[in-house]
Amino acid sequence: MSEKTLHITNGSILTGILKELDYSGDILTWEEMLCEGPTMSNINSDTFLKKRASFFNAFYDIELDIKEIKGELMVLDHTEKYDEIILWFEYDLFCHINMLGVIKLLSQKKIGLPLYLVCSGRIEGEKNLKGLTELSPVQLHKHFSEKIKLTTEDIELAKSIWNIYCGKDHNLLKPYIVKTSNFKYLNNCLKAHLKRFPDSKSGLDVLEQNLLEIVKDNDIKSKNQLLGYALNYQGYYGYSDIQFNRIINKLSLFIIFDENRLSLNRKGHEALLGKYNFAYELNNNITFGGVNKLDFHFNKQENKLIKTIRNAH
Repeated sequence: MSEKTLHITNGSILTGILKELDYSGDILTWEEMLCEGPTMSNINSDTFLKKRASFFNAFYDIELDIKEIKGELMVLDHTEKYDEIILWFEYDLFCHINMLGVIKLLSQKKIGLPLYLVCSGRIEGEKNLKGLTELSPVQLHKHFSEKIKLTTEDIELAKSIWNIYCGKDHNLLKPYIVKTSNFKYLNNCLKAHLKRFPDSKSGLDVLEQNLLEIVKDNDIKSKNQLLGYALNYQGYYGYSDIQFNRIINKLSLFIIFDENRLSLNRKGHEALLGKYNFAYELNNNITFGGVNKLDFHFNKQENKLIKTIRNAH
């Protein structure tokens, strides 16, 4: 008898591709953005969904349909008909935090099926890292055929990191940066996460810094062109257009939006030189898991997060 598979994908585009290519089994599409906004260890709860709905409404003016989400997740209440679960997630932070959340949810629901991971990133002969939806059908099938079975240690590691992410001390993630596991891009994602906090000198996080440098070093003619640069040159973050649009709007404090060109104003140049700490003026007060971004600064010399003065009590 052939095995019955449940695929959990990182979004609707990949789900469509898998259906088009006739991958056998059922598909649950994980449409979340857990790398931003408040989270809690217990994903399997109404409180968690309400927290997420409140965040999306406040920061992105998006109304989540909690009833619809719960309906889609009901497939996880009837996994006795499956023989395996395959996770389809990419190399970036966006995907990895979602993946950790999924693994935690499967554990909370006491689903003990064999768990496999299909994860894209480095492709032989290619210069840039690739997302799953960027792969050719042949490349995608190769990834699928080389899927990795997650060990008990991998699953426990994922749960531990999720719990830390939902907690108040993200410096506890540092030992995991050098830990070996079947999550080959996790180390890079954790390093990238810590750099999302404001730099101790400029008050800019690494994404904000990169965007200002793009404006300074390139002939950017429109906000839309800047968005294109942001999406293409973001390393291990995997941010979406709505996330970058929000960041770009925040950075209007530093950018002159002329009709035919974007340029830095005086504050923009001062920020890049690290002359002043602009964290509170920028006021990008988003939450990452259990921590508000403005409660910590990232110290490059010590390579760790340090509580801001107003929160160091």
